Amino acid sequence: MKPLCLLFLWAAAAFSQPFSFGVKGGMPMTDFVNTATSGRFTASTATSRYIVGPTAELRLPFGLGVEVDLLYRHFHYSSSGGIGSIASNLTNMDTTAGAWEFPLLAKYRFKGKHIRPFLDAGVAWDKLSGLTQTVQSVVASVSKSTTTSTPLELSKDVTRGYVMGGGVDVKVLLIHISPEVRFTRWGAKHFIDPNGLLNSKVNQAEFLVGITF
Repeated sequence: MKPLCLLFLWAAAAFSQPFSFGVKGGMPMTDFVNTATSGRFTASTATSRYIVGPTAELRLPFGLGVEVDLLYRHFHYSSSGGIGSIASNLTNMDTTAGAWEFPLLAKYRFKGKHIRPFLDAGVAWDKLSGLTQTVQSVVASVSKSTTTSTPLELSKDVTRGYVMGGGVDVKVLLIHISPEVRFTRWGAKHFIDPNGLLNSKVNQAEFLVGITF
């Protein structure tokens, strides 16, 4: 009976540890897709230099913790070129989308009073959102425009990966400021272009700053 009571008290203490919540923001250190030039077609990309979203953490004993984030970023890519041997046959494709990243991380803080280095690792899911591709073509001076949410290069709407990172937790009064660098290795690509013009990256690096209470 005594060991059972001790186990109950330990579990109660663990789950009574405070939750922290706040916001996490930063910037990607890598582009979302790779682009290339192939024949008469060229592609380019632009990844918005911001990542932002809510964050929450359950602080456990012995410097341990469990963190969940919901981070949003936006990206854009385009391609253009001629079709066939006629110079007036042109096609321009412009694609915009967002991506929701959901990391679930185990965390360890080293000892310290106001400044505590930490390491984290876990899994993450990435979900595309608002994917829109506009295709404008000109054939023999006749212009045509179409829009789709399922471009040919779309391979997976959702992908999963593994995350590891590290940073420091700085406590200022009741606020925790936590800059960190994270690396993610995705298990599959969102985009695989059959023409080889673009492919989404499987390696991702981010610089993030969390502000929690």
